Amino acid sequence: GKRWAVSDGDIMITKSDGSETGNDIVTTENYGAFELVFDFKLSEGANSGVKYFVNEDFDRGGRSGLGLEYQVLDDEKHPDAKMGVVGNRTLASLYDLIPSEKLDKRFQKKIGEWNQGRLVVMPDNTVQHWLNGYKVVEYERKSNIFKALMARSKYASHEDFGMADDGPILLQDHGEDVKFRSLKIRRL
Repeated sequence: GKRWAVSDGDIMITKSDGSETGNDIVTTENYGAFELVFDFKLSEGANSGVKYFVNEDFDRGGRSGLGLEYQVLDDEKHPDAKMGVVGNRTLASLYDLIPSEKLDKRFQKKIGEWNQGRLVVMPDNTVQHWLNGYKVVEYERKSNIFKALMARSKYASHEDFGMADDGPILLQDHGEDVKFRSLKIRRL
């Protein structure tokens, strides 16, 4: 109930100071292989995320739970888009690990318009991030390449980060004005 509200079917988080609060919405069920489709609308300069395989044992002192993250971000106005490596903190990226390949800006919605995110985790650990109908990230969770990316990321000190067979899904409160709607999940 803190800072989140529902209005006309939209789940909204209102702007605070732009810091992670830990007031996230987290599923009560765990998911392994699944497809999640969701709409999101960013305000100017906003930052949020949809995290999966969240491990709440990684206590972050009142900050958002740790998990693999579909980044929800205003690439033009939020400074996080310029951090990380080769764009791995931009919209629809696997946060801090793999940049999204948004090859044609015509298919990106403007700030203040609804976007559609899609997250697919297959039983063989292949993971896909989609943005407005276009696949922008694909990787194999638990692979050697995935482990190498983890070893060079900010998650390196968290043993087995992103390796669980299942986990909750989280909508992040990063202190920015963001809306979500039409969240649909199915197990694969």
